[in-house]
Amino acid sequence: MPKMMSRERNRPLPPVLDAVVPGAALPGGDIDIVGANLGPFDSQLPSAFIDGRPAQVLLSRAQRMILKVPETTGSGVVQIHQGALPSNTLDVKVAQLLTAEVHAVSNPAIDITGNVYVTFSGARGQQAPVSVFRVTPSGEQEDFLSGIMNATGLALDPSGYLYVSSRHEGTVYRVSPDGASSVYAEGMGVATGVAFDAKGDLYVGDRSGTIFKISRDRQTFVFATLEPSVSAYHLAFGLDGTLFVTGPTTSSHDNVYAINRDGEPRVHYSGLGRPQGLAVDSDGNLYVAASLKGKRGIVRITLASEAELVLSGSNMVGLALGRDGTAVLATSSAVYYVPLGIEGLRFF
Repeated sequence: MPKMMSRERNRPLPPVLDAVVPGAALPGGDIDIVGANLGPFDSQLPSAFIDGRPAQVLLSRAQRMILKVPETTGSGVVQIHQGALPSNTLDVKVAQLLTAEVHAVSNPAIDITGNVYVTFSGARGQQAPVSVFRVTPSGEQEDFLSGIMNATGLALDPSGYLYVSSRHEGTVYRVSPDGASSVYAEGMGVATGVAFDAKGDLYVGDRSGTIFKISRDRQTFVFATLEPSVSAYHLAFGLDGTLFVTGPTTSSHDNVYAINRDGEPRVHYSGLGRPQGLAVDSDGNLYVAASLKGKRGIVRITLASEAELVLSGSNMVGLALGRDGTAVLATSSAVYYVPLGIEGLRFF
């Protein structure tokens, strides 16, 4: 009887999966699996699969695993095998590649028909052959705009015109749906992030320390001042007209600022690593491309200033939330899409 009990005790138990954290990732992103019987058995690591494809096991403990997400053909199913014993399955949303021929430094933009706009910004002072690409809902990539050096921030107005900032020139261009451009505003310093408020006034972030407001009749005002950024200001408006701003510094503990209608800034959240592009959902929650507690991806900050990582992925620089719950995600060199089920806030 003791020998039989020993043999029973030395048999592996099937893994049990309770949660995937976060529930979405870019290919190559890290996800945590929480459950039971997830550790090695007889010095052998469990095997992990997403959508039936092997996933690299980065950490294996009894109640926790960390996996690297492989390339898949769609949102996946996670399963762990301990020898011949399979676990239950859980879903994970894996972002799909839209294009890999870009150089994004801020948010992409989505128009009302579902076209995605993204920059090829280039190195400082580099004139790229194409300044802005357009990717149609069918996935066709088009050369949309040329001639803007270091195209940086993107924003769309109610008429479907695209506004593009040039950090090299300190200029904002207005671009028609057929790609014809004209100067909209000049003298914006190192013009980076751009965003419209609910009234249709345009705000431009000069990374040297100024947020400009350009009224609909093109009068320009200094709206607010912040500490300079080493790369860019990124802007997004909230439900009540609050302007949220990120501006990475050399610190690993950066702030997200909230600026009220009178141009008075306060710290909305502190503790992100290199926060960049940001977006707001229809409930007023904020989403930031940043690192949280050492993990890079998309961080959700609630109205109560509580933060959690909702998507894992490296080199994230920006995002846009569509009306249909699809998120468009930009790294420095590629654009992805993933159905997060989060509707973006729209003023028009």
